[in-house]
Amino acid sequence: MDLFRLVWRNLSRHWLRSFLTVASLVVALFLLLTLRTFLTGLESATAAARSDRLWVQSAVSLFVQLPLNYPEKIEAVEGVEQACKWQWFGGYYQDPNKFFAQFAVEPKKLLEMYPEVNIIEGSADDFLTGRQSAIIGRALADKFDWKVGERVPLTGALFPHPDGIDTPWEFDIVGIYVPTKSTLDSNTMFFHWDLFQETREQAGMDVNVGAIVVKTEGGANQTAVMRTIDEMFENGPQRVQTTTEAEFNAQFVSMFGNVPFFVNTIGMGVLFAILLACVNTMLMAAREQVHDVGILKSLGFGNGSIFTVMLTQSLLLCGLGGGLGILLALATESAFGDLTATFLPIYNIVPDTVMLGVGITLAVGLIAGLYPAWRSSRLEPVNALKAGA
Repeated sequence: MDLFRLVWRNLSRHWLRSFLTVASLVVALFLLLTLRTFLTGLESATAAARSDRLWVQSAVSLFVQLPLNYPEKIEAVEGVEQACKWQWFGGYYQDPNKFFAQFAVEPKKLLEMYPEVNIIEGSADDFLTGRQSAIIGRALADKFDWKVGERVPLTGALFPHPDGIDTPWEFDIVGIYVPTKSTLDSNTMFFHWDLFQETREQAGMDVNVGAIVVKTEGGANQTAVMRTIDEMFENGPQRVQTTTEAEFNAQFVSMFGNVPFFVNTIGMGVLFAILLACVNTMLMAAREQVHDVGILKSLGFGNGSIFTVMLTQSLLLCGLGGGLGILLALATESAFGDLTATFLPIYNIVPDTVMLGVGITLAVGLIAGLYPAWRSSRLEPVNALKAGA
């Protein structure tokens, strides 16, 4: 207890320096955990991808539409069980800032191909039968306080309603889902393809497909199926690129550039900077406490006790800053999840990330404190008293 009191007195002697060091560690650990969580969130969808699902898109770009008859032709390919149309709707609720993901899909195929869509409120049957029915993720329902049975108007930014640009598309919320895997997020709305197609066709508008999700039969040769689909449309009218679900999800990671390199580079830079700051703080503290070390040794404190006091100062200082940084990252997890919901499937600080933060905190505390503690413990009492006089 006396040693701890001494440690605390030494740290509070220059409270501003200690405060700034702790604050730097808070920012550093918060930034490291946030960047790491961003990376793991991007990678989670790729890691959780199913091996029996393929994605078919335009070979030119994901933003180029495919002809409406492509899914039917793909279902005739050997090894294909079914093909589901997906169309990014791109609407917004009330104003453009209230934007989220919406897809027109074939409900029955969606639920069969994505067993991870776990409807916790409402009914899957209502989704299958209602022309204007839609299901939404739990996070999306919480964000707008939407309930099952509510009618939601969306303004079509990419696909304006045929009755006029000010006329909203209307959807009935019949189910709320929570994904059991990170292949899907809970900030998305799925609604009937038939509503989308019929509404546009009645107005004489073209109807195309944004992407096609293909489920293969058990034991099918994925490579052969992908090759056959690509070759089928080699001569148009629109060439396609078929990829596994893992590869398709990885495209979104690559859209942000070399994310792992970016995160690791920034993280290492932050870590190195804060390590230098902590080493400098402990070296200054050790120089200022030379006289105290001489007094302690004169009173009978051994090298081990001096080493413990100095090292404990470093560990306590770094532990306080690192711990607060980790707590800040955890406290803001929900807020960051809402901010990144439109492009990041899952923002979740996993235990491995927390343990990484704890490990970094301890490592910085040890590295910053070992040399000053060793040097202080080696001082002779007389020399220490003279140096501090």
